[in-house]
Amino acid sequence: MDYKYIEQLLDRYFQGETTLNEEQILKAFYAQGAADMPQELAVYAPLFDALSEQPKLGDDFDERLLKMTEGTKVVKARTVSLAERLRPLFGAAAVVAILLTLGNAINQSFKQDDTWVDAEEYAQRGQVKVDANEPAVAYEQNSDSLLLGKEARTAISVSDSLTSGGLN
Repeated sequence: MDYKYIEQLLDRYFQGETTLNEEQILKAFYAQGAADMPQELAVYAPLFDALSEQPKLGDDFDERLLKMTEGTKVVKARTVSLAERLRPLFGAAAVVAILLTLGNAINQSFKQDDTWVDAEEYAQRGQVKVDANEPAVAYEQNSDSLLLGKEARTAISVSDSLTSGGLN
């Protein structure tokens, strides 16, 4: 028998280039189980025996598969908007903004000059005119602001008592 054709089919089979008909020829050749088969070809006999013993799916395979999938829940796709996709980034951007703001505030506090300037030097820079009565003027301004604060607190407590419906 001419085994060159079978050898060519085997080479093409292992390269994945055979057609279904050629694979059927190989299966039929090995199914015959020729006793006078060369040793080079007999090596592949168990492979084709295993391939020929594959179980068939059967005619009712589709019905069985559909029965198995009947109880599954149908999942519907939903659209995700751009805002929903970017929501995690909004939080990250807020954290970065807070950190940058705090870092800038800390940096500015370290850059401030902590040296004290006396009143005369301050006046020499031309920013404030110093006169002999400066402490008295400062006291008057401070007491005026304290009185304004006391009046504001009184007005707030009166408005609170009116809105709450009773007196505190």
